[in-house]
Amino acid sequence: MTTATPALFPVPEARSRTGGSAVDRPRWERPALAGLLIATAALLLWDLGSSGYANSFYSAAVQAGSESWKAFFFGSSDAGNSITVDKPPAALWPMMLSVRLFGLGAWQILVPQALMGVGTTAVLYAAVRRQFGPGAALLSGAAFALTPVAALMFRFNNPDALLTLLLTVTVYCVLRALDGARTTWLVWAGVAVGFAFLTKTLQAFVILPPLAVLYAVCAPTRLRRRLGQLLLAGAAMVVAGGWWVAIVELWPASSRPYIGGSQTNSFLELTLGYNGLGRINGNETGSVGGGARTGGAGAAAGAGGYGMPEGGPGVRTGGGGWGETGIDRLFAGNVGGQISWLLPAALVLLVVGLVVTWRARRATDSLEGMARAAFLAWGGALLITAVVFSSMQGIFHEYYTVALAPFVAALVGMGVAVLWEERSSRAAVFTLSGVLVLTAVWSWVLLGRATGYLPWLRWTVLLGGLLAAAALPFAARLGRSGLRLVAAVGLGAALAGPFAYCLTTVSTGHTGSIVTAGPAVAGGRGGPGGMRGGPVPGAGPGGELRAGGPGGAALPGGMPPGAMPQGQGGQGQAGRDGRGVERVGGGQGGPGGLLNGARVGAEAKAALRAGAGTYTWAAAAVGSQNAASYQLASGEPVMPLGGFNGSDPSPTLEQFQEYVRDGRIHYFIAQSGGAAAGPEGAARGGPGGGTSSRIESWVKATFTARTVGGAAFYDLTAPTS
Repeated sequence: MTTATPALFPVPEARSRTGGSAVDRPRWERPALAGLLIATAALLLWDLGSSGYANSFYSAAVQAGSESWKAFFFGSSDAGNSITVDKPPAALWPMMLSVRLFGLGAWQILVPQALMGVGTTAVLYAAVRRQFGPGAALLSGAAFALTPVAALMFRFNNPDALLTLLLTVTVYCVLRALDGARTTWLVWAGVAVGFAFLTKTLQAFVILPPLAVLYAVCAPTRLRRRLGQLLLAGAAMVVAGGWWVAIVELWPASSRPYIGGSQTNSFLELTLGYNGLGRINGNETGSVGGGARTGGAGAAAGAGGYGMPEGGPGVRTGGGGWGETGIDRLFAGNVGGQISWLLPAALVLLVVGLVVTWRARRATDSLEGMARAAFLAWGGALLITAVVFSSMQGIFHEYYTVALAPFVAALVGMGVAVLWEERSSRAAVFTLSGVLVLTAVWSWVLLGRATGYLPWLRWTVLLGGLLAAAALPFAARLGRSGLRLVAAVGLGAALAGPFAYCLTTVSTGHTGSIVTAGPAVAGGRGGPGGMRGGPVPGAGPGGELRAGGPGGAALPGGMPPGAMPQGQGGQGQAGRDGRGVERVGGGQGGPGGLLNGARVGAEAKAALRAGAGTYTWAAAAVGSQNAASYQLASGEPVMPLGGFNGSDPSPTLEQFQEYVRDGRIHYFIAQSGGAAAGPEGAARGGPGGGTSSRIESWVKATFTARTVGGAAFYDLTAPTS
């Protein structure tokens, strides 16, 4: 590869055997890296408290784990340890520790997530710099930090933040292992995957096939040693991810919480079913969609109607109830604005990088060989994850695509560096111009999907990108200053669109179970029901959905009020009162729905706190979001009947009756038309839905209700018959 000056993207020409660059670091590198990390932290921490408790489902578990070490270990939804969240607990542990140290609040919960975003940027920088220099690393870090879905999820409390960090660490460790066939680094890669499994189960394994094949073929050592190293890494992965699973499976079920999301109280069933193959084939027993492929309203609606596709009851689209599947899924509708700004460029640059480095030997004991390995590692991770996301017929949310962000960013930084270094070649410079045109045009398309959103920016991006692309082949004649100006205009045009989406994202709060970055767009395709078309009925200013409790707006696709979260389309209602959020998501008052919490007033909080020390649970409510709202507002344990969807068979009617006889539950909080409610508020959907229904029917027949803060409270210590 030839080197020209000025070198905006200097690529080290030699490396020591430890993999470090033999070229001195330029004086600007450390200040530039510090600026990148500080800017990333500022973006992710800006007005972080506006999201309040964000996803109250996980915030309630964090609150429980900060009070009970048993809840901490299992990831229980409540300090009474009735049921766990529907994921393993690794993502909750940093937040739980933060709340234990600093108290319960929005910042205490979300700051660890933001710091993971900064950490991911740093790891990505380190990975790209080793073969492609600081310029490429800075571009990769900036591209990642300015990915809208990353700006969203590293300010939110879902498991995807930690998962993305660990996947980035995995690729970094594999690349370090390839440089000299180092067993230690490959073992660390296995450890990272193991903890990623404890974060979001089988999604951690998606990138393993291309990485394992890459190491088996390209590591610079004999085949027998390569295979032995892979076996050691696999053993490290099993130990890092299996110790917790083994303890949970061996622990007597009677003395641990029920495994949320499963139908048989088994973490293995949860892993292979609801959180595993069910996501691919759509057969997710007990999920929001109920696992049904066809049938009547109940079958299609699943847990209370949420997830109903276009076409009405019993009609399924190509992607089940979660949007159509296909190769264009990541570019279509709302999903496109989350992740795809630089995705076309990344795919082109992957091909370019492989072509440029293809002459290198198979082994990675040369600079060119390691550069090719880097393209294969990041590119393989991107392609296999994109294929899985595009073909998922089960639950699929737009924010899942944050896992793609570091792969896209790395390929962009590396590919631009390679083309820039080869820019004395007409083929390289015209390819770089073509990539810039492609990116500018695609940004123009994405910005146009949000009606009325910064129309001046849309045309500025297009014009700037086209001008820079046209000038690039002739920029060398303009000298150093001219070349830098053209490069700056081109980079600005490529990153302006996602940067605007990021600013929109961080300037508003996001609450509920399903959130998206940026403004509301027409043609949303990746979310619930595969919604497409114009503005959503019930949307408030900026696109937020006014759904949820009594008086909530009707929603598309037959979904009842309360089914959709606020925050869909980029806006949310945090409902702060200066001390944190008391209204967690939710609608106009009273119980919330399946995906939103309830609005909890002073009267309800006082009732839950009265004599709470004498009960294991201050109350019980159907569905985790409803229970979480009351738990977070009162600070007292609230049992979520049926887990997240209200469809898990936990507890059984007999168990619940025993808890009541023993005086362990004070109140039952009934629903009044929430998303998980069927006739007369009884939960339905999935095999366990009948359990919650029977409990609610028994409570209504046995106890007397009184209205507390807009909700029906049944005092379980005072039966009427």
